[in-house]
Amino acid sequence: MRILILVLMLSFCSGVMAKTPLIMGYSDSRISKVFGQERRYMVALPEQYQVNSRHYPTLYIIDADFQFQHVAATVNNLARMGKIPPMIVVGIATQGNQDYLKSNTWPSELEGDEFGGAAIFAQYLQQELIPLIEQTYRTNTQRALAGYSLGGLTVMQNLLDETSPFNAFLAFSPSLWYDDYGYKKKFEAQVKNINRHNKPLFISLANEQGMGVRPLVELLKNKSLVNFKWQFKEYPKETHYSTALPALYDGLLFLAPDYFIDLDQMMKQKDYLALFALFEAKKSLWTGFNFEWLQSYTLSKYFFASKQSDSIPEALNWIKEHFADSYNEVLINFALGYNKKQQAEQAKNLLLSIEKTSLENAKWHYQIALSYQQLGDNKLASQHHQQALQLAQIQRLESWEYWELEPYLTF
Repeated sequence: MRILILVLMLSFCSGVMAKTPLIMGYSDSRISKVFGQERRYMVALPEQYQVNSRHYPTLYIIDADFQFQHVAATVNNLARMGKIPPMIVVGIATQGNQDYLKSNTWPSELEGDEFGGAAIFAQYLQQELIPLIEQTYRTNTQRALAGYSLGGLTVMQNLLDETSPFNAFLAFSPSLWYDDYGYKKKFEAQVKNINRHNKPLFISLANEQGMGVRPLVELLKNKSLVNFKWQFKEYPKETHYSTALPALYDGLLFLAPDYFIDLDQMMKQKDYLALFALFEAKKSLWTGFNFEWLQSYTLSKYFFASKQSDSIPEALNWIKEHFADSYNEVLINFALGYNKKQQAEQAKNLLLSIEKTSLENAKWHYQIALSYQQLGDNKLASQHHQQALQLAQIQRLESWEYWELEPYLTF
């Protein structure tokens, strides 16, 4: 009986060891001169990060041990669905509750000695963590700071700090009660400075009292802040603890409102030039705009559904001029459209026009494999299909991306 139990346990352990973990991000640490100790941080990269040379907006989230995983997963999902652009998510970890209280508050005789380390925390972010992230990863100049509760208080402090490295702010149920509601006084003293800059603020509140958020919102409403973009949203069915996820969702959409244009909206436009004017206008969003995979795919569907496929060459020239970073992605999706319409010669010619810049792109190899298959060249089709699958594994593409390449195909 003991032998049977041992065999079963070994079999179970063997099965567990064989399973593949699903990884949302990575944790790392560096010695901080500011803190005089090792400090941890987490990073989650966009799905297509390894297959292009683009630079991305960065979202920093405070209290990473508690917040990072759901923030990284939400950003990943919204970007995959085209609701927001891909972002690099950086989790700012604190070393337990004592450090969390200290790092997110300014000195206050009223609150006591366990608070008051915000200046050191800000110095760490500006002098150490942000430079480290930007030396290691391809970031652009757009940096958003998000935080919940006392982390939200730090977000609001950065809003007032003209030297802050952040230029967008998401404060979820911020603890504006701190220091006898002292933040409101700080805000009133600097409200003119707030109006001068174009740094958006999203602020939220759950079904909770005494947070100090509503008085600040009333102040915002009563001021003529014509240059300051902000939004307040309440979640009466959420608690202080459950509000972080729905507020994050809405805060991200606030930074990129109406980012995605679906097919039915496209079909209402007079022609593709009118549609492209809408895309051009989206460059003014805090996030900027690029054609990701789903928007590119939908655009391809639009050209064929609206019977404007003859204008694809002119459309691609426009994309190349106005959205150069998106050019290959859009072209590959137009080739996909041609392949679906059994117009393999057009698909092949399009794909060959970007061959030099696409040899490391699994989707490019997959589409040209389908083109060659339709044209009867199964040898080339098989070669490109195998290259697509090899690249997908080398670049560690997400499982859904791998299976989009149809690994079971034979030629």
